[in-house]
Amino acid sequence: MALLNKDQIIGASDLPFEDVQVPEWGGDVRITTMSGIERSAYDASLFPSGKYDPRHFRAKLVAHTAVDESGSRIISDDSIPALDAKAGKILDRLWEVSARLNGIGPWAEDAIRKNSKASR
Repeated sequence: MALLNKDQIIGASDLPFEDVQVPEWGGDVRITTMSGIERSAYDASLFPSGKYDPRHFRAKLVAHTAVDESGSRIISDDSIPALDAKAGKILDRLWEVSARLNGIGPWAEDAIRKNSKASR
């Protein structure tokens, strides 16, 4: 495999997304892979005072990954409590897609196990 240069790295399209059907809300929600900047902001939101804060756990991830057609976030940080007031089963559905796309949760653990076996 060839080594990449800076322009190839910066120019690569590496933020896949999925549109998730949410019939309860009357449409689809686009969930994307977070950039490094967005992932850092999400991680920081879980540790606001240097200590883990589990409040709005699922809603925070959905808020950081739900985007419009141009890839811009559609749910601001100040709307996270309102999003968290929505049906838990819907948040779970969106959280699962976001977690899988972003390597969070059991999907990441499975990938790590597969990669470690492959490198042996």
